[in-house]
Amino acid sequence: MFLLQRELLQYESGSTREDKDTRMEGLAKLKQDLVILETMAGETAEYLQSDVLFWPLQGANLPRLTLGAYLLRRHRLFALQELLDEDERRRLSAAVQEFQAALAGSIVRVENRAIEELEVRLRQWERHLNGYAGEERSNRAYYATSVETRAIMEALLNELEAGPYQLPARLPERRDLLDSHLRSRWRSGPFIWPEAWRPAYPKAAYWWLYGVPA
Repeated sequence: MFLLQRELLQYESGSTREDKDTRMEGLAKLKQDLVILETMAGETAEYLQSDVLFWPLQGANLPRLTLGAYLLRRHRLFALQELLDEDERRRLSAAVQEFQAALAGSIVRVENRAIEELEVRLRQWERHLNGYAGEERSNRAYYATSVETRAIMEALLNELEAGPYQLPARLPERRDLLDSHLRSRWRSGPFIWPEAWRPAYPKAAYWWLYGVPA
């Protein structure tokens, strides 16, 4: 938490008007993440009883519910919860409790659903990595959107590795192979997502958010 405070203070002290506008955009998206997380948590029990991998949420302009989409937002909101007000932190805690209650007694079903999604995300990510062409600006815009798939993969892997689930070795091995291919064409650069999110994604673990493919 103190690290987050320090990073935010450093950012504020040296930021331009454009930087601050970008940070405000990041904060607005973080608050939208909370709304999405609450909706996802409320529909998780029904989702797990279905055979649908990408579950349509009730509401306009909402992404599909998957375990990975939920875990992506949970990670970001937990890491940046100091940016939320007291009521928003309470809502976050309630949503997480509701999600965990929906998972209770469904270890095998959750494990199978997470593995199924991870296999789909790995194929999606490979297609994204094969899709880069043209000049750097178009690459950066495309990558900033498509790299969410890589972040969802990481969230799923972290959850499966934490137990009580069993993670097939072939899945992290496939992730590592794709990462190796990406590193071979990597151009380091600034954080690709809104600056306000950067403390949630340290460069050592999330190097693929700090630059673009060449």
